[in-house]
Amino acid sequence: MGYYRAHMMHPKEEKTFVLIKPDGVRKGLIGEVIKRFEQRDLKIVAMEMFLSTRVEMDNHYPKTEAWLTRLGDKTTTTYEKYGHSVKRDFGTTDKLKVGKEVRKWLIDFMTSAPMVKMVVQGVHSVDMVRKIVGPTMPYLAEMGTIRGDYSADSAISANIEKRAVYNLIHASETPEEAAHEIKHWFGKHPIYKYKRFGIDE
Repeated sequence: MGYYRAHMMHPKEEKTFVLIKPDGVRKGLIGEVIKRFEQRDLKIVAMEMFLSTRVEMDNHYPKTEAWLTRLGDKTTTTYEKYGHSVKRDFGTTDKLKVGKEVRKWLIDFMTSAPMVKMVVQGVHSVDMVRKIVGPTMPYLAEMGTIRGDYSADSAISANIEKRAVYNLIHASETPEEAAHEIKHWFGKHPIYKYKRFGIDE
């Protein structure tokens, strides 16, 4: 059964989760990010600036062996593509161990400064937001996307420097992931309903 049929949801009601990461906040991009979403007829229906705890971030990122191995595999593939040595930088070629190390860097980075969390609603908001934000790796993101316009980082640069990629924003990949992340980060916080002039009326 399809997502919309199962949830009896109009596409305009779809919600996604967005985090402006520490680098996005420190670059002063909060207003620009909101503007990019709103000018594409998306609504901000919940928002808060906060400083994440390590426990919160640990519960945000998956920790299954499959996810960690996939993270390690992506890292290894990138290293091979650009002719760098995983063994030299990580001390191992074990993809699970590499994935665990990258996950630790992610948590270190995401707890290093305040972030802004928000729920964004609108027609196919999950896909729309990801299109506006651009690909995960900023150096591959096209100009006109948020990452393409404001970051030039890469996985190789980050891994050599033993840190997370500076890619400004996290955005849910699927409606199911969005539902999980909204519940995790907003819990009992209200999600607001209102009509946008010229869009909902």
